[in-house]
Amino acid sequence: MEKFTTLTGVAAPLPVVNVDTDMIIPKQYLKTIKRTGLGEGLFAERRFKEDGSEDPDFVLNKPAWRNASILIAGDNFGCGSSREHAPWALMDYGIKCVIAPSFGDIFFNNSFKNGMLLIRLPQDKIDLLMDDASRGANATLTIDLENQTITGPDGGTIEFEVDPFRKHCLLNGLDDIGLTLEKGETITGFEKSVEAERPWL
Repeated sequence: MEKFTTLTGVAAPLPVVNVDTDMIIPKQYLKTIKRTGLGEGLFAERRFKEDGSEDPDFVLNKPAWRNASILIAGDNFGCGSSREHAPWALMDYGIKCVIAPSFGDIFFNNSFKNGMLLIRLPQDKIDLLMDDASRGANATLTIDLENQTITGPDGGTIEFEVDPFRKHCLLNGLDDIGLTLEKGETITGFEKSVEAERPWL
């Protein structure tokens, strides 16, 4: 998993509450178990019209936010079903951080396990960041995970909280497999001791 240390990028404003995982990645894109290619289906029912053309009114289709790597969202982002394809689609599109007042629990856990940073902030701070994001590509945010700060285009900073274990995993690029491999020597030692004590196994 790629390490997350600092991120400087354009933030797209999505002031919509209760964005569920079906809105993030519609069910027709769930046939694959690959993590790549799902960015094409991100917010498909909002990004595209019925004829397949882009909806120019959707934020990620507007020139200023096409290359956004941060999403400022409304309350309860990622609610709904437990599909892991939702964080996969966001990551594949290029979104590496979502900032919102609250998140669906399963989506929240899945996102961290896939290397995406989710930040919970009170609504007044979300309003400030939403205003920053509305300025488009001329205004970027910098997220510093080590120091737990968000720096706006005017130089002002907002501090955020993050679980220490999740922070450790992101900073070191550790998913569940990586965490297991960190204990490789201990696991090998245990296997050798079991083999010596119970050679019939």
